[in-house]
Order: sequence, then structure tokens, then C-alpha cells
Amino acid sequence: MGVFLKKILWVTDFSDEAQEAFVYAKHFAKTFNAKLIALHVVPDFSPTLYNTTAVIKTELTKRITMMKKEAERKLTALQKKQRFEFKNLVLEGNASKKIIETSEKQKVDLIIMGKRGVSAVEKLFIGSVANQVLRNSTVPILLTKKRTGKPAFKKILVPTDFSKQEEVERDFAWKLAKGLDSDLTLLHVLELHDYEFSPRVLDDMFNSVLKRLKRRKSTEKEDIRVTEDVYRAINASLGVVDYAETQKFDMIVISTCVHSKLERFFLGSTTEKVISYSSIPIFAIPPAHCLK
Repeated sequence: MGVFLKKILWVTDFSDEAQEAFVYAKHFAKTFNAKLIALHVVPDFSPTLYNTTAVIKTELTKRITMMKKEAERKLTALQKKQRFEFKNLVLEGNASKKIIETSEKQKVDLIIMGKRGVSAVEKLFIGSVANQVLRNSTVPILLTKKRTGKPAFKKILVPTDFSKQEEVERDFAWKLAKGLDSDLTLLHVLELHDYEFSPRVLDDMFNSVLKRLKRRKSTEKEDIRVTEDVYRAINASLGVVDYAETQKFDMIVISTCVHSKLERFFLGSTTEKVISYSSIPIFAIPPAHCLK
């Protein structure tokens, strides 16, 4: 499985969420025998220096240097505490841009980071840095939330809408399930919106979709346990989040593939909402993989 994930980039701002993301990063690195790179980005204050005095410029420069040294100290201390080696990178600049640049330069196969936002608005839309990385990354991203306990991946959920990118999601999910020794569930949400249907019509719709899911068995891997299910909900995003949480799944694998520029800006309505509202880790697959 080392071929699947050779390098993992863990992004940290030393928050509780970032520390939780490290737990997942360490677990994935060990499971897939991958190298781990830790990245902390110090804010770039250069634009604010243009019209300031020499004294202020000197003080800000000193402050940045101190922040870098403190970050390096914390990362070194974490290595010793965890008894787990990883490469340290402390850079200066725009966080989302540096994360993407580093992922490309280091040729990583996965980015792991928390998805908290700083403000109430950012929390609603994932978080500014995570959001920008999701929109622009060319490699998959594992977005975690603060949770307690050791990571467990007994159950992985793969939402499906029978689109072309579904095969990409399933392929990633199978590789993850194989390495993590997980069971897979392929889920299709039957969107009812605000319409009312008779019980008979609902049952017919449900059974029809379930049969279509089961016909896809021919492409599945024999050594992985895969089940199919159909869930009724007002819309797809609410259905995926509700199903994943009530059925206690450990991870959701979903793509950020969209068809228009407007959808790309919002990551696609269903995907964006699932990522925003789910309390379960999300393995997000970028459009670059959907085009292959």
C-alpha cells in the first residue's frame, strides 16, 4: 500500500484541531508506510511594511523570526514526545498558497488538515484556509475535526449519484479500505425535496435505486466487504451527513468534481455542504483526479 500514499503533508497552526489532524496523519503514515511532512506557515507581513518606519519594520522582522523559531521548536518537541520522525517545514506567506505550493513541490499524495474556521461565517463555509486549499489543490485532502480517542476506520461511506466521477471515488475508497482494513458502504440518497409521494411509489423508487446500486458489483474488489444502501432525505447533502452520523461511519470519501465555474467556486452545493456540516473526517478528491 506504500505505492498508494508515499508522502503525506500535515498542516498545522498548533491549534487543538491541528493536533487532532496530526493523530490522523501519524496513523495514515504508519498504515501506508508513508513519509510525513509537517508544515506551519507564518503570516506574511510584508504588505504592511511598505509605508512604515524603519523601527516598525525591524520589530516586525524580529517578530517573524521569533515566530519561525518558536514553530520549529514546537515541531521538534512534538517529534520527541510522539517518538515519530517527520520532516519540518516552517514557511512565511499566505497559508493556503504555501500549502498548495508545498504539496506540489514535495510531490505529496495527501494533505491532512483541520477544517475549523476563525469566524462564524468561516465555520459555516468550512474555514477560509481549508476552503481555499479545497478549491485549488491537485491532491486529495483529509479534513478532520476535533474528536477524542484513537482514529478508527472500521466503516467508510462513499456517497454515489451514478455520475462518471463515481468510479474515481470508489477507487480511492477501495484503496483506503484495503490499507485501513475497513468495510465500505455505497450510499445513494433519494432526494424527495418537498414533494409528497405515496408509500407504494416511495417503495418502488427505493427498490429501483437499490437494484441499480447492486448491479455495480461487477467492478468491486472481492477482498473488501461492500454493501449498498439507499436513504431518503429532503436533499443529498442532508441525507449523506445524517446517514453517516446516525450509522456511525468513520470517514466519508467524496469528490469535489463539478461541471461549471460557478459550482467550482462553491465546491458544488452537495459536496460543500457535506464537508461543512459533517462531524466525520472527509477524504476529499479534487477535480484533477476526476479528469484522468
